[in-house]
Amino acid sequence: MDGEGAATIPTTMRLLLVIEAVARLGVPITPTEVNAVLGLPKPTIHRLFATLEEEGFLQRELDGRSYSTGPRLRTLAGGVLSSLWVRTARQTILKRLSLGIGETCNITLPDGDAMIYLERVETEWPLRIQLPIGTRVPLYCTASGKLYLSTLPQRHLKGYVSATDLRARTRNTLTDPDALLAEIEQVRAQGYSLDREEFMDDMIAIAVPVLDPSARLMATLACHAPTRRFSIERALNYLGAMREAAADLGRLVA
Repeated sequence: MDGEGAATIPTTMRLLLVIEAVARLGVPITPTEVNAVLGLPKPTIHRLFATLEEEGFLQRELDGRSYSTGPRLRTLAGGVLSSLWVRTARQTILKRLSLGIGETCNITLPDGDAMIYLERVETEWPLRIQLPIGTRVPLYCTASGKLYLSTLPQRHLKGYVSATDLRARTRNTLTDPDALLAEIEQVRAQGYSLDREEFMDDMIAIAVPVLDPSARLMATLACHAPTRRFSIERALNYLGAMREAAADLGRLVA
């Protein structure tokens, strides 16, 4: 966009264009990088970022220069995904998958330093693990969280690992930074993630990505179950079915 064209954009539209640019990239970005596309005066682009940060639509990263989506923008995205027709279709897909596996299936979204449960379908077994919609779980010790971490650029991943208290939740939690980074690298290579009793004792989980039209992680689809009736080996048998369901979920917003 040339400077003359940028000058005619109303202020409200400029704010939306900045939000669109940050959301499209999906990783922290600087005002200068956004302005390479928008072509606004330097003071203007910095003022727009300051406004969006103040209102909670963007948040500044630890490096002090780059920005990512803020809590209000993530809430807005969750509201879009929770619209009535999308939720009805989403529930249908989750129920079909849950019945096929025989265990609880859920959808989670990245939310700052955690994953938040957006949707779930409970197993019919009387023994079940209670993680209701709205629950926030850590990134470093859950299948969905590790899957999200695998999509981060390496410098942001290392920044997260070095800044996070990798507290042991169970005897299997990866608390060594190098071991966690190696695990994330494996997740990145294989395209799915496992929780081997790392978040809760006697619970395993498997997660696959739900991708947006640009092939970026939009959400995660996961299944978790008690170890007394489920195993990692058995969970892997359902990997194909989970990937098919994740593709169906992705098409809901395509």
